[in-house]
Amino acid sequence: MEIKLTEKQFRRLLDLVYIGNWVLNSTRGDDRIREYDKVESLIFSYCLTHGMTSLVEMYKKELIPSRAFAEGGIQEAITAYEDTTFFEILAQELALRDLDDPPVTPENYNEIMERMDAYLGEFEEHGTDNITVDMDT
Repeated sequence: MEIKLTEKQFRRLLDLVYIGNWVLNSTRGDDRIREYDKVESLIFSYCLTHGMTSLVEMYKKELIPSRAFAEGGIQEAITAYEDTTFFEILAQELALRDLDDPPVTPENYNEIMERMDAYLGEFEEHGTDNITVDMDT
């Protein structure tokens, strides 16, 4: 298979490959899905012949994204995604809890969304500052 990319497209592909592998493997510890690591290594190996050597390094005889790559702007994108996802899931869980955890139906969808929007507004304004957990129960 041959894929033709501009240098800019290739650079974007590196971001996509890194993010994809990070999502799939970052929480797996030693139980990583090695097939994805291998694809990431293969894609990043092309950095060596395309003037992007600072984006790749050798680790345990395998090419991986460099520390400079991993700690660069790509981590900011991942963090922004995580923050958004965290608050959206929390808002949904709290909205459903408020309604005694019903399944989402066409009849209750608008009410759930209104509650979620209220929680999201609170989180946008105050983050988690106003969240408390009663540990005595």
